[in-house]
Amino acid sequence: METNQKQSTESFVKEVCRKTHRIFTSEQKILIVIEAMRGESSTAAICCKYGISNALFYKWNKEFMEAGKKRLPGNTECQATSDEVTEFLKENQRLKEMIADQMLKYDIVKKACTCWSK
Repeated sequence: METNQKQSTESFVKEVCRKTHRIFTSEQKILIVIEAMRGESSTAAICCKYGISNALFYKWNKEFMEAGKKRLPGNTECQATSDEVTEFLKENQRLKEMIADQMLKYDIVKKACTCWSK
């Protein structure tokens, strides 16, 4: 009888926890993380206030920081369109060919000058 009652108590507690499980929106998570950043209350007090674990809070904090890094200007993502990239590559090739031509002319002039000086 006691085992049966223990199982029903455990299942009752699990059911209550399942039904009272809170779902936080993105805005709520951001507000909670920002509240902790202000430093007016300890992290533990904020977690207690909102009924979340410290681990969950730190997970949200990490996600918040990572998202912020991605949105800050100065990241290394290419802002050019594919057409612009194609044009840059063509221009780069044209400039390389110009340099090659100039080097070839330089070598010819250099050889001609050494021949005349002998």
